Amino acid sequence: MVKTKIEVGERLVPDDCQTMLDVRQGVDALDRALVALLTERQGYMAAAARIKADRTKVFDRPRIEDVVSKVKAAAREAGLSESIAEPVWRTLIDRCIAYEYDSWDKTKG
Repeated sequence: MVKTKIEVGERLVPDDCQTMLDVRQGVDALDRALVALLTERQGYMAAAARIKADRTKVFDRPRIEDVVSKVKAAAREAGLSESIAEPVWRTLIDRCIAYEYDSWDKTKG
């Protein structure tokens, strides 16, 4: 098993920011790390498309709700507003499902 580590660029923690430049550098560093993480997540969607024999298995409502439930619990634990976490993940899941359908169609359709 290969473990990956996403590096986040240098930045101040939010409480130490004194200027908007500090804030913007922090946001930009985190955005680059999020892109790297989302790229990896997309890879898992491609793997799911490769593994699933039946296209009807791409959309899985119980799995969607399970993911959202876990994300909301993690958000609460981490101090992230659920009003940010839930809609972000529902949109992410929606786009990932579309990507998985496209990947499935390209490889098996």
